[in-house]
Amino acid sequence: MANAAFSRGPADLVVRGRIASFGHGAGWGWAEGAAVAGGRVVAVGPWSEVAVRVGRRTRVVELAPDEVLLPGLTDAHCHLVDAARAAAELDLRSATSLADGLAAVVEHDPRLPPGRWLLGRGWAVHRWGTWPTAADLDRAAPGRPVALWSQDHHALWASSTALAAAGIGPEAPDPPGGRIVRGADGRPTGLLLERAAGLVAAVIPEPTADETAELVAAFVPRLLELGLVGVQDPGPVRPDPTLGRLAIYARLDEAGRLPVRVEASVRLEALDAALAAGLRSGAPLGPTGRVRFGWLKCFADGALGSRTAALLEPYAVPVVGPARGIWQTAPAELAEAAERASRAGIAVQIHAIGDAAVRAALDALAPTVGRTQAAPRIEHVQLVDPADLPRFGRAGIVASVQPAHLVTDAEPALAAWGDRARRVGYPWRSLAVGGALLAFGSDAPVESLDPWPGVEVAVTRRDPERASDVLLGEAEGLDLEAAIRAAAIGGPRSIGAIDRGHLGPGARADAIVVPAAAVEEPVQPGGPLGRIRPRLVLVDGAVVFEP
Repeated sequence: MANAAFSRGPADLVVRGRIASFGHGAGWGWAEGAAVAGGRVVAVGPWSEVAVRVGRRTRVVELAPDEVLLPGLTDAHCHLVDAARAAAELDLRSATSLADGLAAVVEHDPRLPPGRWLLGRGWAVHRWGTWPTAADLDRAAPGRPVALWSQDHHALWASSTALAAAGIGPEAPDPPGGRIVRGADGRPTGLLLERAAGLVAAVIPEPTADETAELVAAFVPRLLELGLVGVQDPGPVRPDPTLGRLAIYARLDEAGRLPVRVEASVRLEALDAALAAGLRSGAPLGPTGRVRFGWLKCFADGALGSRTAALLEPYAVPVVGPARGIWQTAPAELAEAAERASRAGIAVQIHAIGDAAVRAALDALAPTVGRTQAAPRIEHVQLVDPADLPRFGRAGIVASVQPAHLVTDAEPALAAWGDRARRVGYPWRSLAVGGALLAFGSDAPVESLDPWPGVEVAVTRRDPERASDVLLGEAEGLDLEAAIRAAAIGGPRSIGAIDRGHLGPGARADAIVVPAAAVEEPVQPGGPLGRIRPRLVLVDGAVVFEP
């Protein structure tokens, strides 16, 4: 065994019970014991081979018969800072109508001091059946600057006071890659699509770096409670030309307040700053090595919910923007940015939801493969033309997908994209069969941070709350092992970290203890897999969560 390459001294920690090591190949790789020393797995296999590592100071964790040790999960697409901030803002995800949303605004408004911005997110036109307006907010919170992001974060609903603060009047031009929605009289309605939302976002007072660091530190325990040992932050949900978030993560790491791994990306607006700082994908940003620089994040198109995803054919429903969606970044500009960044050692991830955007992203990223430690990635990949499916595996471009979106988007996808959604929507199995590396994420705060319902949905293709409903293309479901691999190994492999996401010899000892029944076939919608809560979480072999 590969165990022979390691010292035979006593381990710091030994786990005895059912262990799914995964290793480098296919299969669960069931073992009876695992030993950890210096933060790494130094032995895994039959108990007789592991027991010899138990010394006087070794902590021994005995798993119950109904428990199993798995690799910890990495959320490959979590806007960590934004999720931490969102926890303190108005959440409209449970509002099922415009009236519900306005009632929540009315209730929240008196809690804020005069002049303070009322911020929130989570509304969706497909739930409400109508587009909201500034006039609605002016009645609910008179005189208040209000900015409420849609659930997909690609549309902003603003009050008249917020519009005035941003200088958005009847004569304001649409910014490149954005649309100021106007009424029949030519006046802004209060709805801002894509880069037009940045006009208001730019005038919203930002929390200080100290305030943001405290929000993140307070939020991180939620990751551990869910079995997440790592996060790949694709950068701010709003345009940001700075490297400020990288410094916040590095500061928390240095202070010993970041017990998870973070790969932090920056947006295209910050490319010059990243190049000037000499950043390279995979390079450490903090003293422990847990915080690293990730990717340059570019946006090709918009989103399904706001009906701004870029399509090869027009939308099947009325839209308030262009009939085939909005290009946030033109295909030629995507290719130029990918070339410039990758030549300097910075890998690129491109937000692409519609089939036209996915094709443009593949075209832009294919020439950059192999130049950087991290692999190029396409984020979301919700609608793919069949001709483009095998291009991911052939080129070595990662498909970074968020299974929870399928539950939220199935009905609006059918309405907006018609039969295309059923034929080529959320094609996870087809991507995997074509050789693509899948990396699962949550897209928090757009969706819930909890990874386990998404892992379940990736297998069942059914709504956990309505098990009888197939959510677009049952044949695109993954088997259980492939789904957990995508949630555990996909993110680390995409950054070039082959020693994470599994429990083979030499791997980082990032692991979770979960109920065995949750990872047994067959997977049932609404079953134990989607409700996992770990009993124990290890990072670098240290216990970081134990309720």
